[in-house]
Amino acid sequence: METAKQLFSHRKFWAHRFGTAPFLPMTRAEMDELGWDSCDVILVTGDAYIDHPSFGMAVIGRLLEAQGFRVGIIAQPDWQSAEPFKALGKPNLYFGVTGGNMDSMVNRYTADRRLRHNDSYTPNDEGGKRPDRAVIVYAHRCREAYKDVPIVLGGIESSLRRIAHYDYWSDKVRRSILADAKGDILLYGNAERAVVEVTHRLAKGDKPGDLDDIRGVALMRDRVPAGWTEAPANDIDVADEGARQLGVDTVVRLPSFEQVEKDPESYARASRVLHRESNPGNARALVQRHGNRELWLTPPPIPLTTPEMDAVFELPYARAPHPAYGDAKIAAWDMIRFSVTIMRGCFGGCSFCSITEHEGRIIQNRSEESVLKEIENIRDKTKGFTGIISDIGGPTANMYRMACKDKKTESLCRLPSCVFPDICPNLNTSHDSLIQLYKKSRDLPGIKKVMVASGVRYDLAVKSPAYIKELVAHHVGGYLKIAPEHTEEGPLSKMMKPGIGTYDKFKELFDKAAKEAKKEYFLIPYFIAAHPGTTDEDMMNLALWLKRNKYRADQVQTFLPSPMALATAMYHSGVNPLRPVRRGASEQVDTIKGLKQRRLHKAFLRYHDAENWPLLREALKNMGRADLIGPGKHHLIPNWQPAGTGLGGGEGKRQGRKHGMQTFTTKGILKRR
Repeated sequence: METAKQLFSHRKFWAHRFGTAPFLPMTRAEMDELGWDSCDVILVTGDAYIDHPSFGMAVIGRLLEAQGFRVGIIAQPDWQSAEPFKALGKPNLYFGVTGGNMDSMVNRYTADRRLRHNDSYTPNDEGGKRPDRAVIVYAHRCREAYKDVPIVLGGIESSLRRIAHYDYWSDKVRRSILADAKGDILLYGNAERAVVEVTHRLAKGDKPGDLDDIRGVALMRDRVPAGWTEAPANDIDVADEGARQLGVDTVVRLPSFEQVEKDPESYARASRVLHRESNPGNARALVQRHGNRELWLTPPPIPLTTPEMDAVFELPYARAPHPAYGDAKIAAWDMIRFSVTIMRGCFGGCSFCSITEHEGRIIQNRSEESVLKEIENIRDKTKGFTGIISDIGGPTANMYRMACKDKKTESLCRLPSCVFPDICPNLNTSHDSLIQLYKKSRDLPGIKKVMVASGVRYDLAVKSPAYIKELVAHHVGGYLKIAPEHTEEGPLSKMMKPGIGTYDKFKELFDKAAKEAKKEYFLIPYFIAAHPGTTDEDMMNLALWLKRNKYRADQVQTFLPSPMALATAMYHSGVNPLRPVRRGASEQVDTIKGLKQRRLHKAFLRYHDAENWPLLREALKNMGRADLIGPGKHHLIPNWQPAGTGLGGGEGKRQGRKHGMQTFTTKGILKRR
């Protein structure tokens, strides 16, 4: 893998003389206090401005400030006109536009396409403070405000919509968000390297179109430049080997927007190519035709080194919401204010998840010293701290310092996961560094407990019984969330998740460790309904597993096809992009699209809810499994209906909670019944 210029090695921009702002300004009055006549960069975001490294606009803002630039924030502007986008005046270099920490459509709508009425990233949980497709709307308003100012798109909404993509909410394939937003350049993934390089280059007079040599960017151009050789993606597994022999100036041509819009199989092929071209060590540039223009994507950014990660997390954040919000509660802030991020990235590659597409497979780690320093800062400076760190982790709790044993092998690999179908023998799965970090963190003066609330990758954890013992003895509080997602091989193979036997092994080790620690702890397993590749029989078998294991899920997750995910390609195309996509020979995948069937799959997860019994009775009879309807322990649902539920009638008092069942919710409330 090529080396990258050190993140903080650029010569600082002249405006560094203004020093560090207590908060990045959101008003002209704040700019005046800082002695600024203008901003070099203005960041527009769909979230409230919280100056903390868990929030993207704060990271980018503080990073650019450290490079010497004056950065202002326009947070959750009224998008009905361009006036709010003029609040800080005209930026000298560009507008940076992000939808926030979440894709705006995921933020605003449920998996059933119902409008949410709350927003955790808004003061007092108020809904409606950001528009649908926020990046597009904000970019258009920025252009109205100052038509000659470049617009740089970034954040997860831009990152996951960087090529032509299926949009669940409109049920169609949309163009790259760069084309729809009419932006000048898009930065994808964790974009620290790209944003620093882009900003310095623009400050020197370069135009956005000149920046096609920077990794992790997308831009529109008229044609493929001279000197580049195109490799077709008609069959990526054949083209892959041939293209590798063509040299470094090879660009892989994705099926065009017009082609993927009309042909679902071409869409699946484009998705497969994109994911196979995601390793910074061997990824090539991609090009996709949009009308009469070419969307050009440079290879992914080089991951940050540990010193660079430390420096990013140690920037002078105020570690609080902007004072303009007063005493308003911001749920997203309350959730993370006492938590610590120790790493980025995920090599799990779960097909329904967007972490790998955005942050990459290679784990980027902070040093032990940096993490401990942040815990001390929380202890000493964060209002309301009671001695408990609410979470220490990242996208996953236990991938800290895990990596391929051989850097050459890592740079050549194109597999989408390091742990599916089995854990790669080249992967170092040692938990020793993490165990040591846990011990040192809880030994700090004033720290009562350090919790692990991030998802534990249990197929890795079973490789280290010592880690599970450490976790249970010191870092669990009553329950631990775990995500087997399903019990049946069909859906698990499409999710790229391990078999349920691995979960059983983890539970065995977890229960043993809890017993040795003389603590009564519980696992809260999460499951997904209606995932591609799931049949009604799969959901029925999952429901039987839940009942057999005495679980009752109060809140369940229905599959939501988020932009760019491999499972979304399955949902839209009915084709499996985990395998070669060849005309007439692609593997087909059953998809669950009808509202009634999606509700049925969700109902199986909540088999104990009397409201679902009429739907389940009908389904079980149609499936030829009426033997599961009746009053016995071996039946899934009863043959009677409580008064006031479902179809009504029957013995309301008999609903009862029997047989020592456990009820769990995604909020972690656990009861014995």
